[in-house]
Amino acid sequence: MNNLMRAYAPPSLVVSHGKGVWLFDENGEQYLDGFGGIAVNCLGHAHPAIAAAIADQATRINHCSNIFVNQQQIKAAQTLCELANMDRVFFCNSGAEANEAAIKHTRLHATKRGISNPVVITFEHSFHGRTMATLSATGNASVKKGFEPLVGTFVHLPYNDVAALEQAFEKHDNIVGVMVELIQGEGGIRPATQAFANAVRALCTEHDALMICDEIQCGMGRTGHWFSYQHYGVQPDVTTLAKSLGNGFPIGACLSWAEAADLIQPGTHGTTYGGNPMAARVALEVISVIQTEALLASNLQKGDVIMQGLREALGDSIVEVRGRGLMIGIELPTDPSDFVTACKAHKLLVVKAANNTVRLLPAYTISEAEIQDIIERMTKAMHDLKEAA
Repeated sequence: MNNLMRAYAPPSLVVSHGKGVWLFDENGEQYLDGFGGIAVNCLGHAHPAIAAAIADQATRINHCSNIFVNQQQIKAAQTLCELANMDRVFFCNSGAEANEAAIKHTRLHATKRGISNPVVITFEHSFHGRTMATLSATGNASVKKGFEPLVGTFVHLPYNDVAALEQAFEKHDNIVGVMVELIQGEGGIRPATQAFANAVRALCTEHDALMICDEIQCGMGRTGHWFSYQHYGVQPDVTTLAKSLGNGFPIGACLSWAEAADLIQPGTHGTTYGGNPMAARVALEVISVIQTEALLASNLQKGDVIMQGLREALGDSIVEVRGRGLMIGIELPTDPSDFVTACKAHKLLVVKAANNTVRLLPAYTISEAEIQDIIERMTKAMHDLKEAA
């Protein structure tokens, strides 16, 4: 491990393999994966349909460059645009790349409007990636240290604050976009209010700005709809996807509709691997499994069971359980690091969000028995912390 660049904290686990919602380390120890690679492994580990699709596609073609187009790419584009009510898609390899493409939409929109000093609104506690533009868009100062000067353009506002948003549009006549997570992930599993979602859409329409929904963590069915904006009845101009789109295979997507879809023209953007036949085939298979197994509806039901079970089991040891579908946050009164460690001691893997929340982002395929297993292990972990206090 000494040869790995130290971009991440020292690992506490060396993984060997996975099966369903279970991970196995190099010593054969079995762990219940409660966060699915941070909302990536939506169908669990080693799903047979995904494995079969990868094996089959590997015998056909993996890559042919975007000088050409491939059959899988065409099918994936059509399918995603239908699900998202969009017109066009740009395929890439990650969430940060998808958000970079969305930010490029805003720059091209500014050029179209004749604005030389464009402003894009983003929100406090947001997370949009670690490339320079997406890092600048992110509303978390701690991840930006050492990278100044940042990319200009971005103004960060309080999340769920309609008045602050209205005041920003009154103050700036050069706003060309609003980038928002309608359920903040890294920010602590914080859903937008209906009033806030409505205001973003209305103000963008009124002021000729692009509404961009970052669906990288909350999209692809995790919340019970394909996209979180569908819960709110609003239609963004641009949306971004990654994570669950490939169930662990690298793929991202930036989708746009109407006039926004015409902003990207030949020569304005590109990526070597984006939309390669293998990635597109995997995305199609992920969508097919979600549809065939009716996982959207079951995600809502399973999420309700988990949230209610945790509220009853953890009681006044926690501040709140919140979320939608299988995107769940457990807010604690203190830093959650010790609780995350206690869960790991009970062979349950969870991850922090913000400075007071634990995230649960399990596979959509999780069983009723495994759900109860999560609740029991979390209950034991909390009991251990109380005993040690």
